[in-house]
Amino acid sequence: MHKSSYQKMEWFRRRYLGGREAEALRILDVGSQDVNGSYRPIFDGEAWTYHGLDMAPGPNVDIPLAGPYDWSRIPTSAYDVVVTGQALEHVEYFWITILEMARVLRPGGLLCAIAPSGGFEHRYPVDCWRYYPDGFRALARWALLDVLECSTEWEPAGYGDGSEAWKDTLLVATRRRRTAGRAFRHRLRQALLLMLLRRAARRADRR
Repeated sequence: MHKSSYQKMEWFRRRYLGGREAEALRILDVGSQDVNGSYRPIFDGEAWTYHGLDMAPGPNVDIPLAGPYDWSRIPTSAYDVVVTGQALEHVEYFWITILEMARVLRPGGLLCAIAPSGGFEHRYPVDCWRYYPDGFRALARWALLDVLECSTEWEPAGYGDGSEAWKDTLLVATRRRRTAGRAFRHRLRQALLLMLLRRAARRADRR
């Protein structure tokens, strides 16, 4: 994991979770497999529960998915914090994944996403996308998340490991709090969208 990504996640922890070390926070890391480092040490608090989620079993994976878009084993509103870094560029149908990330986040919970806006192709097993702030803001609106911060590191910061090439984009967002009626309508809308999108993804995979 390059320094730019790791330091941005450390910044998120300090800014948004600092002073909450005694709270029993549940944290989900999406795309957590330790290929060349992980975020687990950042969220290693006595009161915190960290779970790593990925598409296949491996180091730092607590929850291997049955399929890339099958999150059915994870209850709605199960986590206080959802983080992901250097993963969304490898997700073919990221608009499904962001809906699931929002679904498993409790109302008022926090999402932090980091993904490159530049850099070379690095297939694992595919490399599909790059993200600008407008794209991340649009994804947040699509998932009914409220954006707290969103930016791209356009200028070199002297990390010393080549991190500058990725020009990482960072999104911090929160899941909206809703009344019971609005919450039900949102869950119904989201369930219908997920069903349609998963069906389309399965058809595309069979071609």
